[in-house]
Amino acid sequence: MKSKSRFRLRAACSLTALALAAQLALAADPFTVRDIRVEGLQRVEPGTVFASIPVRVGDTYTDDKGAAAIRALFGLGLFSDVRLDVAGGDVLVVLVQERPTVASVEFAGNKEFGKEQLQTALREGGLTSGRPYDKALVDRAEQEIKRQYINRSLYGVQVQTTVTPLERNQVRLNFNITEGLPARITDIQIVGNRAFSQSTLKDLFDLDSGNWLSWYTKSDQYSRARLNADLEALRSYYLARGYLDFRIDSTQVAMSVDKQSITLTVNVTEGERFIVSGVALAGNYLERDAQFKSLVSIKPAQPFNADEVAATVQAFTDLFGNYGYAFATVEARQQVDRASNRVVIVLQARPGRRAYVRRINIQGNTKTRDEVIRRELRQNEASWYDAERIKLSRDRVDRLGYFTEVSIATAEVPGAPDQVDLTLIVKEKPTGSISLGAGYSSAEKLSLTFGLSQDNVFGSGNQLDFQINTGKYSRTLVVSATDPYFTRDGVSRTFDLYYKTQKPYKDQGGDYTLVTMGAGLRFGVPVTEVDTVYLGMNAESTRIKTGTNIPAAYLEYAERFGYDSYSFPFTVGWSRDSRDSALAPSAGRYQRLMGELGVFGDARYAKADYQYQQYVALSKQYTLAFNGELGWGKGLSGQPFPVFKSFYSGGLGSVRGFQQSTLGPRDVTGAFIGGNRKFTLNTEVITPFPGAGNDRTLRMFGFVDVGALYGEGEKISGDAVRASVGVGISWISPLGPLRFAFAHPVRKRSGDRIEKFQFQVGTSF
Repeated sequence: MKSKSRFRLRAACSLTALALAAQLALAADPFTVRDIRVEGLQRVEPGTVFASIPVRVGDTYTDDKGAAAIRALFGLGLFSDVRLDVAGGDVLVVLVQERPTVASVEFAGNKEFGKEQLQTALREGGLTSGRPYDKALVDRAEQEIKRQYINRSLYGVQVQTTVTPLERNQVRLNFNITEGLPARITDIQIVGNRAFSQSTLKDLFDLDSGNWLSWYTKSDQYSRARLNADLEALRSYYLARGYLDFRIDSTQVAMSVDKQSITLTVNVTEGERFIVSGVALAGNYLERDAQFKSLVSIKPAQPFNADEVAATVQAFTDLFGNYGYAFATVEARQQVDRASNRVVIVLQARPGRRAYVRRINIQGNTKTRDEVIRRELRQNEASWYDAERIKLSRDRVDRLGYFTEVSIATAEVPGAPDQVDLTLIVKEKPTGSISLGAGYSSAEKLSLTFGLSQDNVFGSGNQLDFQINTGKYSRTLVVSATDPYFTRDGVSRTFDLYYKTQKPYKDQGGDYTLVTMGAGLRFGVPVTEVDTVYLGMNAESTRIKTGTNIPAAYLEYAERFGYDSYSFPFTVGWSRDSRDSALAPSAGRYQRLMGELGVFGDARYAKADYQYQQYVALSKQYTLAFNGELGWGKGLSGQPFPVFKSFYSGGLGSVRGFQQSTLGPRDVTGAFIGGNRKFTLNTEVITPFPGAGNDRTLRMFGFVDVGALYGEGEKISGDAVRASVGVGISWISPLGPLRFAFAHPVRKRSGDRIEKFQFQVGTSF
């Protein structure tokens, strides 16, 4: 009401000013304008005034033209007062008073939002420094600030604006904000449910009435968008369980008088549960009815499931698209028998016309070259429209990592009903980054990292990396350059330069180290759309630097083969990744096989490492995860397996509950020297963290670890197998994946180094 009354007052004042000005103009007799003079300008250019008024030198001035000139100048929004005068009988004088200009916009009391966020919101509404001061814009700015806070459940926010005049007809705006406390959801009620309990249905919601972790999840802060998502989850839950007539009748959001608490009430009508009595196909299925029927996931004699219906419709649409029918429609009609609570699903197909792709356009790439994008496309121009190839093209462009958004739009070609144009729309993101950070783990202690990376050098798609990693036991310097399309067929080429120092983990100290320097060249050959084979060769130099507490095994190897070792190992590898997420996967599989073969130089050996991960989604919240790793190494040409190529086991990444790298053989000094064969098997059940709801960045897991490490010549037996069970927490923090684990060894041997609590940044499993 207050803002409306202000608006009426301003409107009345403006109309009064216009009326008075018009009357003043009417008082002048018509005359020929010899000159036009503008007075009162400070920042506005005279040309702006001359271009706006309908009077020119040589025109005959009339009352109508004067009134029109005043209206036009007021309409610019630059002046608070406009008057016309006549000097010497034939000179028109335009007298203006400029509106004050906003010199700066300041905020006080804002804690929930930063200054830049609020300034951006006001700038989009037209209020920013350098613009003319307008009380209406200031009022709207106050409402926009309140709206931003209300979206964060701060309903008690108060905003007061102070306007401070400055010299040169400028003003400073100060928005004084009293945020208040956020309104909390104190209760959620679902009314009308009979088939499912309140607790079952409320578990579907991301919103809740609060718990000990709400400070992190904000789950007890009301948001209309989050409520709509929860209501959709509720509707989907019922429709997936046969309740075809389910509806949400109303939703009440009740706020307390002090605006500190909110009660949500959702009124629902469940209806009856329906059973699918049959599935029928209708329409044109391109004489491929059997192929389409094989895609039907709707199960007769089972409760109606909207998810299965939607999946079947999508599968049909995709298959039509694979045959070139870009405009095919599939409608799932329901023939309901309410007397018996049964329903027949009729899938009505209209394939339309088959289409060719005439042209593929690319939009939004201001830096990345067209060829970098086009070489990822699997849909060709002048070919049949193929939905599978189009989706694969979009996914491949997205996996480049150069864009925040990738989408494909389809448009009919005017006058050509059998042709379409595709437009690939991308939104670029910065692909260069500098990282500087620190990490801490129970094994490595403090480690510092620095990285300089450019994934898309000059828009060419080439990658350049420079990485430094320091730690108590290992230090790494790597420079790498990759050309992902060294050949037109997609063969990649990578150059590596590296310098590494490391020593096995042991608690008796010592200043001995293994220093490895090398350079490598490898190629990545795409075998299929998801499989890549890697081939390469390295030139390495390894030095055993003696020092205090050096293991006897290292001295023995150095005395036989020298403290300096040179080798030229061949590298070969293969990878496949079908996980739904690299950071928090819930489904899919990851496999990696890497091998080295040293047949030239001082060290002769073969080494292979295979890793397999499988994720199974038990439900929306629960995931079963497996990780297995096998390592094998062998010396060649009568040489033992090099001690500096040994595998290690124990701790995070292998068998938790044991100190890092303390499993397996020891030498006569008691040092852990690793082995040439190992296996590790990790099983995890990943669950929501109590109080975190469906937040996948913070989760708990229970695990069982089994593993063993064997030295060269050691017989493989069950005696070396260690096992542990435990629980842990995973958090995708700003530093990267952070995992805490508390493990209890259930199979151990005398002398094992036990470490029940372990943590590390930047690892999974």
